[in-house]
Amino acid sequence: MGNSIKYLLGLFLLVCSWHTYAQANNTSTTPKKDTTMNKTNTSKWKNENVTISYEVLNSSKVFIPDTGIHTFHRIGFIQNWERDLGNLGSPTNNLFFTTPNSLGPSLGYHVFDAYKLNVDSLFFYNTNRPYSIFSYQLGSKLEQIAHIMHSQNVKPNWNITFDYRKINSPGFYKIQRNNHDNVSLSTNYKSLNKHYILYGAMVYNKEQHDENGGIVLDTQLYSAIYTDRKTIDVAFQNDQYSLTRSSVTNVLRDFTMLFQQSYVWGITDTSYNADSSQSTYKLVPKFGITHKMELSTEKHTFKDLTPDSLRYSSLFSQQFTNNSNGGYYSAGGDSVYTVQKWFWIDNKLLLNGYLGKENRQTQFSIGLGNRFDEFTSLPISILVKDSLPKHLYVTGIDAISTISNYFECTLKKEALHAGNWEYNLHTQLFLTGNYAGNLLLNGVLGKSFKNNTGSFLIGIQQQINNAPYNYTHYENAYIQNINTFNSENITSAYVMLNLPKWRLNIGAKNYIIDNYLYIDENELPKQYNIAFNLLQVWANKTFKLGNFYLDNQFVYQQKADNAPLNVPQFMGKHQLSYERAMFKNALKIATGIEIRYNTAYSPSGYDALLNQFYYQKTSTTYNNPEAALFLNFRRKRFRAFIMADQLQQAIGSLIGNSSTFGNTLLFVGTPVINFNNSGINNIPVYATPDFNIKFGFNWIMIN
Repeated sequence: MGNSIKYLLGLFLLVCSWHTYAQANNTSTTPKKDTTMNKTNTSKWKNENVTISYEVLNSSKVFIPDTGIHTFHRIGFIQNWERDLGNLGSPTNNLFFTTPNSLGPSLGYHVFDAYKLNVDSLFFYNTNRPYSIFSYQLGSKLEQIAHIMHSQNVKPNWNITFDYRKINSPGFYKIQRNNHDNVSLSTNYKSLNKHYILYGAMVYNKEQHDENGGIVLDTQLYSAIYTDRKTIDVAFQNDQYSLTRSSVTNVLRDFTMLFQQSYVWGITDTSYNADSSQSTYKLVPKFGITHKMELSTEKHTFKDLTPDSLRYSSLFSQQFTNNSNGGYYSAGGDSVYTVQKWFWIDNKLLLNGYLGKENRQTQFSIGLGNRFDEFTSLPISILVKDSLPKHLYVTGIDAISTISNYFECTLKKEALHAGNWEYNLHTQLFLTGNYAGNLLLNGVLGKSFKNNTGSFLIGIQQQINNAPYNYTHYENAYIQNINTFNSENITSAYVMLNLPKWRLNIGAKNYIIDNYLYIDENELPKQYNIAFNLLQVWANKTFKLGNFYLDNQFVYQQKADNAPLNVPQFMGKHQLSYERAMFKNALKIATGIEIRYNTAYSPSGYDALLNQFYYQKTSTTYNNPEAALFLNFRRKRFRAFIMADQLQQAIGSLIGNSSTFGNTLLFVGTPVINFNNSGINNIPVYATPDFNIKFGFNWIMIN
């Protein structure tokens, strides 16, 4: 992070420390009467009961932080159907098909989305006590997650929140280290008379992934010779370079700032307490105006310090110094280096109207937005030969910029109470610039049943989008590939029913996709110009018998035969647990076993050279069910878990049948030709980690 960010964080921590000290030294337990008659006095608010809540951007719903322990052992990021490459922090792919929720210009890198903090989905807290959360998770092979969050109201109507997370995981296999940092600083302010509202946020994400290219020979997974997973051969290993770090890395960095302010006019009502020392304002909005500004920069960097010409044969033809010298690695030899950057500024102005009674209002917003986007690639592929035997390359920047204007309109009503209807119709259309015609249309209708007995939701969405930049441009010192694609058109319709009384949640969704964009098995962007259909049905049902819970999740997906999607047809996840309070409710526990599986299918491939998942249909996996034992418990504001993960592999080792109970194959890699000059040609695989023990805790501190 730059010095400016460090100074801001330092100032924030200083302010928080001063307020915490001031409150900690107020030892009086008797509220003092205020004789100043100041109607904005806030000296008594901190003597109330502890209240912690948060809201999200552009919503009036208030949420309470989750303190449950039912699935606390999965506090990481790969829950439900998201899968990584076999190491925490590595690129992830969702086996339950989803599409990126973006409109207009995009850089196009999404494999780290599961770990990123997103400025539009931050929690904006409201607390009457300094509120902090410290979390830590430790796993086998030095897997670590450290997370600290501090939220504090400077005043009852002004909150500041700081959030930092560190992920570091060397992994079970060779050179697959991940090192991530995620930071956010946010604030929200509401004037005492409710007319002015401000949201501000800064987010920084850095995801650094060492690529190993996958396991060259999957038979080594089941051999007693390779019980130490670090000895299994991987595609990009190079002992002359390093035994712990890969010479091939992908790094994604982004920094985003958000500033949104609104002013509302309406009917105001003011009431006072008995001695008129405090006042309460109520506002029924009638008309308002909103300004939102976002500024962001994103940078993707690929480095290969020991390239093999065969590795890049599908992208370009180049003989590297490392190969011509006869060795696999030569210090100071050629390298492959690619950087893509995206900088954008977005400004929009909305006029807001409100109809209806307080807490049951329908809001209508209409306005225009303007944005500037710039994409750059470096180095550029301009070859200049000199009189020396080596070739010199002139490096530069290939830049593309565009200015766009768009129209935005929203009609919505939120279900803030049981028994309320809710609806939301939102559209955004690009009118000018290179992205004119890009469209997002989203309609939702739902109802919350009386007495909180359940809810239902139906919706439809259409998205028309240009191809992201990394599909249309690929460039380094050796090659420039420019592609042109038609706009991708994705239409979906869905219905969901939630019945908490029956512990049942079911839903269905149908996609119709035209001009689908994907990466093919030749590492090249492609477009499937035939419209196809994808149906998804899911159900979550929990059975309870005394203190025993059986939690079941099912997913069914049916795609068109020739559609270039790698999704399993059926997936299941089951958790049998014993949960109860002990020692007069002083301690709560949840312990049991968790199993997940999916039917055999052709998994996606992962292309390390592009940092993308690609479509392939030559390899099929027959996955073994994965199992874990866990114990979760909570004591007041302290939660912890201990978990034995990948239990099936320990069973396989004990009974000597690793092929039946051993590693589940997750994805395949790009084909390896003449591995390490040994003559081996193969399709590498990515597999689950070995049996491992994890421990983690979450400690909430309220001053």
